[in-house]
Amino acid sequence: MEHTFTEENGFRYVEEGEGEVLMLLHGLFGALSNFYDIIEAFKDSYKVVIPILPLYELPIEETTVRGFVQYVERFVAFRGYDKVHVLGNSLGGHIALLYALDNKDKISSITLTGSSGLFESAMGDSYPKRGDREYIQNKAELTFYNPKHATEELVDELFDIVNDRNKVIRVLATAKSAIRENLADEITSITAPTLLIWGNNDTITPPFVGEEFHKLIPNSKLLFIDECGHAPMMEQPEQFNRYLREFLDQLK
Repeated sequence: MEHTFTEENGFRYVEEGEGEVLMLLHGLFGALSNFYDIIEAFKDSYKVVIPILPLYELPIEETTVRGFVQYVERFVAFRGYDKVHVLGNSLGGHIALLYALDNKDKISSITLTGSSGLFESAMGDSYPKRGDREYIQNKAELTFYNPKHATEELVDELFDIVNDRNKVIRVLATAKSAIRENLADEITSITAPTLLIWGNNDTITPPFVGEEFHKLIPNSKLLFIDECGHAPMMEQPEQFNRYLREFLDQLK
């Protein structure tokens, strides 16, 4: 599953397929690989777009949830998309919500999975230790119900991040801004159809977080997936894609 990045005008992104735009927003430790199965399942019926968020490239004062929302706004304007179905995992869900709140006329639907914005325990009180690969592997495994999904490639990526001072500073800045940007009072005004897909075994944004989003977002539907942690689209892709397709088909 090779996907070609396009780099232009300061943006790096993947765009495959034709049709309505399905824009996927990754989390703080996520990237293109998180969405391979969604791309393959939906590129025949949607224009699937993944802007790679500049988690480590923005000036430190712009390395915030709001800073990434503004980046997404600039990207959508540059590509000339009219309306988008936006899907976000973890921090990407948080960004998707703020984008939807600020651009209600550009949203066809919202899908959140393991989203921050109300509560998350990703950092806790112990940021992964520099140089301690076993510790980092254990942390990565907590993302999933089945630890086999914490691949060598994923652990290597995290290891690189926590041993790069510039990246660590930006990860912490983003995490702190996410905690400050609690959306409980704002998301009650969302009117777009919203799908919430949650892992029943998510320990980072536990099931009660999905339930709280469901209570607060008026036009929302909540679905759970068993034997599934914080990244359902990676751990249970068939079930995830079935839920997503059923939701999108109902909007046509």
